[in-house]
Amino acid sequence: MGMPRKLKGFNLFHNGNNFRGLVAEVTLPKLTRKMEDYQGGGMSGPIKVDFGQESIQMEWTCGGFMVDVLKQYGITTHDGVQLRFAGGYQAEDSTTYDSIEVVVKGRHMEIDPGTAKPKDDTTFKITTVASYYKLTVNGEDIIEIDFVNMIEKINGTDLLAALRTAIGL
Repeated sequence: MGMPRKLKGFNLFHNGNNFRGLVAEVTLPKLTRKMEDYQGGGMSGPIKVDFGQESIQMEWTCGGFMVDVLKQYGITTHDGVQLRFAGGYQAEDSTTYDSIEVVVKGRHMEIDPGTAKPKDDTTFKITTVASYYKLTVNGEDIIEIDFVNMIEKINGTDLLAALRTAIGL
């Protein structure tokens, strides 16, 4: 029986800038499929019809005021901000670490500078919505979703390749 992999450390990069020591917490993107019930004649019950990936967002909290983030607010391109989460996960029955990397490209939907109270801990919260997502584990690409280019690669297989061909892309 194996032990679960636990996060032992992480770092976040914002447009290539190293935010070491500045980011206190990251909520990695949740992957959710848009599915709706369908029950046709002759079926004894409904099945879920898969209509593709729902929107993707990443939430992260910094320990203080972040001017570099504010400079990106209102960016006009859908992929104007790139975030790269690099995490080291380790199981308690192993001496090695797994390298988990999540890259999102998008823009900041919400910036919450928190409350201003002297001599109290501060937080600066950001929600970044993504048009691109990529998950890599130990150098192997596991999931890549590119909304604009209609790419959805899961474990090396592009699930939308045939659909792109069918619609002339």
